[in-house]
Amino acid sequence: MQRKIIHIDMDAFYVSVEIRDNPALAGLPVAVGGKSDRRGVLSTCNYIARQFGIRSAMSTAVALQKCPDLVLLPGRMEVYQEISAKIREIMHRYTDLIEPLSLDEAYLDVTDCDMFHGSATLIAQDIRQAIYKELNLTASAGVAPIKYLAKVASDLNKPNGQYVIPPEKVESFIDAMPLTKIPGVGKVTAEKLHRYNLKVGKDVRQSSEEDLVQAFGKFGGILWRRCQGIDDRAVEVSRIRKSVGVERTFSEDIQSKEELHQLMKDKLIPELKRRAKKHLTSRSISKLGVKVKFKDFHQTTKEFKHSYFDDDIFDELLTEAMTRGEGKAVRLLGVHIGLEEEKVDSARQLELTL
Repeated sequence: MQRKIIHIDMDAFYVSVEIRDNPALAGLPVAVGGKSDRRGVLSTCNYIARQFGIRSAMSTAVALQKCPDLVLLPGRMEVYQEISAKIREIMHRYTDLIEPLSLDEAYLDVTDCDMFHGSATLIAQDIRQAIYKELNLTASAGVAPIKYLAKVASDLNKPNGQYVIPPEKVESFIDAMPLTKIPGVGKVTAEKLHRYNLKVGKDVRQSSEEDLVQAFGKFGGILWRRCQGIDDRAVEVSRIRKSVGVERTFSEDIQSKEELHQLMKDKLIPELKRRAKKHLTSRSISKLGVKVKFKDFHQTTKEFKHSYFDDDIFDELLTEAMTRGEGKAVRLLGVHIGLEEEKVDSARQLELTL
């Protein structure tokens, strides 16, 4: 049976919540995140701000250079989480096959949904209308028989729109699709693809899978399959957490290695242990890691396979990461652990197989 996948993506979610709750902000360029002292980065911004070239993950300083009148708001994560839960409740009226990607987007498999005579297009429209009617927020949607294409499609009629790729149009859509639309193809990969004269899906579809794997490794094979319209991944109802981390952006860049080591020991590692506690009741640590972002925004990560918290190893990883910075000051420091896959004990496994 041909699958029916919907990708729902809220429009500038955090900012839309803020404008909804404070209508005086309507018509103004607004961003959530960053800090008024120009430190930090933006979480998201509205479409008015984007007209100035502002985007999510941009530094506050750069954003304010592009738009001095930008309204900066602190995030209210508890509010966003509460609204996200209400959005999930709406989605569950149509299907239980929901794969959240973040607070503001999710995949839905509506293959077996009988509403609207099984029309995924009408189901998507109804979900969006319910979100708007009940929460006064807009969402965009993509509908396709292939998972990644649903995500691509949801971005094509933003904001407050939807785009449908029916099964009979999949091949022609992919042929004309810029490769930069495929999730996972960033700026660096796109430049390399262009050097091989690969710009749209048709270019890849007509290429040899063997040649693509030789040029791009494992990703070459994935890219070839995507452009053949092959994406057998199911909507995953349960997403397994692979790591737990804590990071901090400093109000002023820190040059002192001793100060960074002390901050990590006194602040970051204790907080990481606190956050990781609930995950370590059933799972084990697989690795320790340190992330450093330097004053020029270049960042590096050092990891070491290990099965328990060890301050000395964190210290060594930080020292190695700092070496890569060649003396540059640090604007962000983070620590994290990797989590082993959850193990099912033998008795429970026997119960599951009976």
